[in-house]
Amino acid sequence: MALINTTTSFSSFFFFLFFVVIIPTLNAQNIVEHDDYWSQLREQALNNTLSAYHPNPDEVTEHFNLHVARHLKEFGNSTRRSLRGRKRRGGPCVATNPIDACWRCNPNWEQNRFRLTDCALGFARGTTGGKNGPFYLVTDSSDDDVVNPKPGTLRHAVIQTGPLWIIFARSMVIKLNQELIMTSDKTIDGRGANVHIAYGAGITIQFIRNVIIHNLHIHDIVKASGGMIRNSVDHFGFRTGSDGDGISLFGATNIWLDHLSIDASSIDEKMQITIAFTHFGKGLVQRMPRCRWGFIHVVNNDYTHWLMYAIGGSSHPTIISQGNRFIAPPNIAAKEVAHRNFAPPEVWMQWNWRSEGDLMVNGAFFTQSGDPGAIGKYASTMNMMGARPGEMAPYLSQYSGTLLCTPGQPC
Repeated sequence: MALINTTTSFSSFFFFLFFVVIIPTLNAQNIVEHDDYWSQLREQALNNTLSAYHPNPDEVTEHFNLHVARHLKEFGNSTRRSLRGRKRRGGPCVATNPIDACWRCNPNWEQNRFRLTDCALGFARGTTGGKNGPFYLVTDSSDDDVVNPKPGTLRHAVIQTGPLWIIFARSMVIKLNQELIMTSDKTIDGRGANVHIAYGAGITIQFIRNVIIHNLHIHDIVKASGGMIRNSVDHFGFRTGSDGDGISLFGATNIWLDHLSIDASSIDEKMQITIAFTHFGKGLVQRMPRCRWGFIHVVNNDYTHWLMYAIGGSSHPTIISQGNRFIAPPNIAAKEVAHRNFAPPEVWMQWNWRSEGDLMVNGAFFTQSGDPGAIGKYASTMNMMGARPGEMAPYLSQYSGTLLCTPGQPC
């Protein structure tokens, strides 16, 4: 479900189902060269990066695609009927993708919140978040004391040691005075309440692992310094639009890594990300996502206009785009889906940027580069079905966004 730069300000809310295996952001502020504390965190984060790395990313992408194919096969022709339109709210529960089908139509979801951890697909499959710990009930929306947060607040919850599954006693708007610094092995689960993180700082995830963030509204975030999301991430069910410069920025800059005496390519090449079942709405400018290095699987998302480009990258990332729908804006100069940064054609033509089964609308086009057989090579190790075609993207992302979850009823 991350994969997001939480410091960007948006005028409308969005939702993300965000499974994180390892997120060792290396540009934390106030790192001093001889600071033992930060040095230990950095070393642990680097070790976690190596342990989370999948040497055969094709197996992960094909496992994801197989689950989508199986889900649609079970529904058969009903998927075609759904494409003709269904109310997003109300009516019977309809799970249009395999992650939703895993838990959402069970009326007893509240009695088994941990079921959510069994539903992750992509590179963060197996993420448990706070599953092995107790529940923590947030009862207080205030954020008055950042140093010694009050028990019952979200800030107090996320700094506790050990696994914790964080839920909310009621609907609330939380205005963060400073960025919310999380610790490892946490789930923030907004189901059953209408929870907004808004009008203040955002969430910073750095030097930690094993995090799930689900069913929150995050909007009108005050721009502040923060980390970039790195390494094995799943990003599902995101819905956003209106006046947002960009959504997802993956990979740190050479400046910060040079400061830490770390080679960017040696670390960020281990970054592995899945972005799926996402609706990127009108008014977004760019970075859906933008990547430096790494392996990015962009699959079965619905892009309905952008102002500059949809997907961007630099420093030799591998981008596999499968089964997305791209509706280009009216601007004749902004029809290209994928944009390369900081490299001449003779360089970026070596990058593996491949498109398969994407639906291009209103003049949208994807300039492919690298090995023409790259997708086939990734798929050759496992006898699995491919991603669903782009015409299915509106169906698969139909219920992206925050869910109205009432105990005793399907979400």
